[in-house]
Amino acid sequence: MKTPFRLDEHPRRPQPLAPPPDAYFDKLPLRIMQRVQPAPQAESLPAFGWLLAWPAPLRTALASVVVLLGFVGAFWLTNDPLTFSHPVAVQRASASQALAAVPRAELVQYLTSDAAPQVALTDLAETAVADQDLTHVFLPGSPADIQAALDEQPTEDVYL
Repeated sequence: MKTPFRLDEHPRRPQPLAPPPDAYFDKLPLRIMQRVQPAPQAESLPAFGWLLAWPAPLRTALASVVVLLGFVGAFWLTNDPLTFSHPVAVQRASASQALAAVPRAELVQYLTSDAAPQVALTDLAETAVADQDLTHVFLPGSPADIQAALDEQPTEDVYL
């Protein structure tokens, strides 16, 4: 527990300091005001002094517009036509270009080989090129072989 502090138990020091001059504290505010620098004049404002006259929300809006224009200008100056494109669209375009570069004979050979995933000839017939007459490319065989394969398929009377 702390011992209580009593001011009466401690003797006062003698005052070594001289008292302030007469009316010192009355003249102090006037002396301080004389030392304060006057407000800057309109001529001494910087080049963008007119901006300080605008209200704060307007200055903030101007700053955001300047930053936005900076970003748009940076993208525009890169001269990259794909800058504003969606990355998935760019990836699909490059994938379709790469697929278009592969010869058609190699695609058919790969899709009909054992190395490819299980792709049936009917899957190949459901492509976008099915409107064209490309059956001679997908179905290697004579018309007699095709007719024999169709005859082997079971048919039901419901569909006839």
